[in-house]
Amino acid sequence: MEVGAEGFAWRLPRLRRRILRAAFVALDTEFTGLHSTSLQNNEPSLFDSPAERYEKARQSVQHFTVVQLGLAIFSKENSNKYVVHSYNFFLFPSTLGIRDVEFTLSASSIQFLSHYGFDYNKFLKDGIPYMNEVQEKVLRQHLLADTWKVCSTSSADKDVLKKAIDEVTSWIAAAKEEDTMILQDLNGYQMLDVQLVLRQALENVWTEPLGDKKVMVKKVSPEYRQLLENSPYDHCQKKLVLLSARGFTNVFQILVKAKKPLVGHNMLMDLMHLHDKFYRPLPESYEEFKRNIHNLFPVIIDTKTVTKYVQKKCLFPRVSSLLEVYTVLCSNLNPKGPPCPVIALASGCSRYAENTFPHEAGYDAFLCGSVFLMSAHLLLCRSTDDTVEADPSLSQYLTVLAEHVNKVNFIRGGVSSINFSGEDAPCHHPPALVVHVRGWPGLTERQIYHEFKARCRFDVRRLSKNQFILLSNKYKQVRLVLRDYRHHPHLQVSVYRHWRHSPSVNCLLQISGVVALWSVLAFVLGGARSC
Repeated sequence: MEVGAEGFAWRLPRLRRRILRAAFVALDTEFTGLHSTSLQNNEPSLFDSPAERYEKARQSVQHFTVVQLGLAIFSKENSNKYVVHSYNFFLFPSTLGIRDVEFTLSASSIQFLSHYGFDYNKFLKDGIPYMNEVQEKVLRQHLLADTWKVCSTSSADKDVLKKAIDEVTSWIAAAKEEDTMILQDLNGYQMLDVQLVLRQALENVWTEPLGDKKVMVKKVSPEYRQLLENSPYDHCQKKLVLLSARGFTNVFQILVKAKKPLVGHNMLMDLMHLHDKFYRPLPESYEEFKRNIHNLFPVIIDTKTVTKYVQKKCLFPRVSSLLEVYTVLCSNLNPKGPPCPVIALASGCSRYAENTFPHEAGYDAFLCGSVFLMSAHLLLCRSTDDTVEADPSLSQYLTVLAEHVNKVNFIRGGVSSINFSGEDAPCHHPPALVVHVRGWPGLTERQIYHEFKARCRFDVRRLSKNQFILLSNKYKQVRLVLRDYRHHPHLQVSVYRHWRHSPSVNCLLQISGVVALWSVLAFVLGGARSC
């Protein structure tokens, strides 16, 4: 089900009921970019600690925005059956009463989403607004001071506004009290902006939105106008304006209040955008970010972390994409055990049962939730010698996945996952290699990277003037390089030993040597004088 700004408000109460009744919720987001190329040294690296990676990602998240958010609500309807309501929300930053929002577009990300059929017109023209707590505070202040406005600078919006004012001004001169006229073809905030301007300019008109991009204008007396302004049904009332400007943030707050298990896939960037766009700007402290996310969502399941474990535990075929994982799990890897729960799409989402829609946020959210259920069921059947009951509960699934709960996959870094409810466990990488350069002056990290790129992928960091460290996450690549560069004329490659290759250790040894030498000399010279 696709949801834009126009149909969002009346769907919100039903969304709230479904989330509060849900067993768990799965989520996926699509962005205008991943890693900002305008920032130096912003590429993920195996050398990154979690805090270093967080800082790199934080800067990128501040540059980009969310264009689409998918929510799959899994509800247990009856014995061993889950019904899924899957939503695609098109989002666009709120332009109401706050400083105009700027964001960056990455050409490769835009091309990628376009390849998979993303509709940019819906994002731009019908995107649901949102704001975080800081932006909402500013808007509240403007509402109280009556200084709020719609931040629109487009010539198209100004033309629409001018046309509406001209039409009403021409009409009202001959109109009688209680006469009405209809303004048509108003999009999004144009409907609100037109009403605010008309009410401010003319004390004898009243306006009401009719839906379907229409606004009714009515000629009234100033006294009756004052009565209408104090009515709880005025759509331009401040609390209703604030509710409208919050937009999708209302759904975020429902999710936080519900505290349902939140499922995603490779979801670090998803969580960072949730924090930045709907909660608060991302903090500088990595540990503070972890605490905030854990308070917002106490139970998180990353299906990337889960499926990496399933591949080792259950002789699972090595596949990479979420859709491939889903397809393999659907092939029934445990034919002798009790059947996996039935996962049925609700009637409004039936197209996901008929075709695949990779990288559509609602579809990927549906895949995440399905992979979670099927993976947990498979592990539950393999984890016990006792017969598994025909209708396992969600708590049983969470128990069998206990060591993976709140652990989010960490791509190419110093840990395998980020633990949002404890300490991050170190990752066991292949040994680092050290490259000693001879007879090849001025060699850079980039040149070293390209030298080894043809054989395998290493991350490179300069150790000293003529030495570089190489890191890989594959043992086979380390063995291959050690073998092939054994007799290289300019590059001597060996396994890195901290006591031997570390500049700080070498410096300490040199200082210790000098001190020892001076001590020996002092002893000898002192002994010679005494003789």
